[in-house]
Amino acid sequence: MKLSSILVVKNEEKHIANCLDSLSKCIDDIVVLVDSNSDDATLDIVKGYDCVHWEVVEWMGYAETKRYAVSKTVNDWVFWIDGDEVITDGLIKELNEFKSKRPEHDVYNIARRAYFLGKWIKHGGWYPGFVERLFNKNECYFNQNKVHENLEFTGSVGKLENDLEHFTDPNIFHYYEKFNKYTTLAAEELSERKRKARVTDILLRPLFFFIKMYIIRFGFLDGLQGLILATFSTNYVFTKYCKLWEINNKIKK
Repeated sequence: MKLSSILVVKNEEKHIANCLDSLSKCIDDIVVLVDSNSDDATLDIVKGYDCVHWEVVEWMGYAETKRYAVSKTVNDWVFWIDGDEVITDGLIKELNEFKSKRPEHDVYNIARRAYFLGKWIKHGGWYPGFVERLFNKNECYFNQNKVHENLEFTGSVGKLENDLEHFTDPNIFHYYEKFNKYTTLAAEELSERKRKARVTDILLRPLFFFIKMYIIRFGFLDGLQGLILATFSTNYVFTKYCKLWEINNKIKK
């Protein structure tokens, strides 16, 4: 059995080489879609890999662009990865062993560890942070979520033993570059589901989220980065529901 992989990337010149280097050790068919609005050296780096089938595409949304990427793969089994992620040596070995077996499930979870502001985050619900990344494309498809898109399927889920590394936010500027976009998409998604922002959503949800992440899930054990991450994540919840309120009340932009 052979494996394909899909990547949808934009302005990932700092990470894409490490990602592709790790993929080349265990993946037989690598499909990379480069966002047409990417304005750094990402495309030039991708072109340097003979093992990659690349294409420059117009952005269609997270889920739709990934569905298009899947349509370009040649194998039934697909490994979905982001440009700022790297397959660890242990996972490379495990994926190579996987190719010689008969899969027992349609989808496999992988533990993902995140590197945030110079530190691997081990608590706060971020680790092991299982994500569904290896799947049979004949049995699964990406849902319509505007942000944090996931796989839809009816079969069973297995688990791989080794980690995927995510170099999520090297600095605070990078975090807040994504923050505004993601909170807007999340609010729009809630609105499309006919959700209404209540005062309790704006006042209490963020508070409960902080307590859960920082205290109940031991985020405080990650030191200052744990405090910063819990505070930023709480602000994400607060801002998402404020933007939903803005949409609900048709506040002019």
